[in-house]
Amino acid sequence: MNYRTLGKTGFNVSELSLGTWQLGGVWGTGFDHASAQRLLDASYDEGVNFFDTADVYEDGESEKAVGAFLAKKGSSANIKVATKCGKRINPFTNEHFSPEVLRGHVEDSLQRLGVETIDLIQLHCPPTEVYYRPEIFGLFDRLKEEGKIQHLGVSVEKIEEGVKAIQFENVTTVQIIYNLFRQRPDDYFFDMAKEKNIGIIARVPLASGLLSGKMTRQSTFNPNDHRHGNRNGEWFDKGETFAGVPFETGLEAVEKLREIFSGYDSLAQVALKWILLNQKISVIIPGASKLPHIPSNMRAGSLPDFTPDQLTAAQQVYDSMIKHHVHDLW
Repeated sequence: MNYRTLGKTGFNVSELSLGTWQLGGVWGTGFDHASAQRLLDASYDEGVNFFDTADVYEDGESEKAVGAFLAKKGSSANIKVATKCGKRINPFTNEHFSPEVLRGHVEDSLQRLGVETIDLIQLHCPPTEVYYRPEIFGLFDRLKEEGKIQHLGVSVEKIEEGVKAIQFENVTTVQIIYNLFRQRPDDYFFDMAKEKNIGIIARVPLASGLLSGKMTRQSTFNPNDHRHGNRNGEWFDKGETFAGVPFETGLEAVEKLREIFSGYDSLAQVALKWILLNQKISVIIPGASKLPHIPSNMRAGSLPDFTPDQLTAAQQVYDSMIKHHVHDLW
């Protein structure tokens, strides 16, 4: 495992880490704590020392699982945990965001995680207007003074939200969708973030599994799985589902990528390696619902480098098939 510095947090984190949205069960099928512990243990055994969760993942069960894992490993393991707050606000509108409400959510996360201090708390894709409210960001300075958090980050849907967020001095990281099918963050935002020493957490690296190369037109999903019910943004921002790419178009693009990288065993590994080639990225957080996903994902860092022809061909797939669907929307 290779490690990178997570911006001005100073944390030395595994470049391939673990996102826990679907930890302990496939999306929409319920939570299995025993399975979650096996996945967390396997990740740690592969060298992962950074775990990303959120208070809304399985209604707090993901945080509880991470908390149990931390208790089992102990402080000597030097594990860093990032969680998120804000998505529990209902209605999910700017008007309902307040320092008092968010403080309560942070307190709840502290209890579920079983820690006195959260390593990294992130605003969880709040409405764009929230990024223009200094009193929201000021809350986290007070929480840091109280010893309840170490660092503040944001998880964003849109690049403009990331641009605004990093104007606040206490923002140390930005979590953003970046993958072979969502390339715009590298147009200019990553350079802006680098100038301010902001850590970049690349999320949805496999485009909700589309870039695993294992899906077909016959693939079906549980009715509670966002890949079934959110393709047009019915539940939340459609960019969270297949990175905003129409499913059938994505499948066609995946077939092109298979041809380009035919010498590699796993398209998922190729997709992760492609992100790792960008040194502006601090950490990637692929998810995992099955144990074999863990070692497979972690092997991406040791893949042979791609040839210039492969990289050019992959870029052509994005430019000709994907770009007009997603590039200017987020």
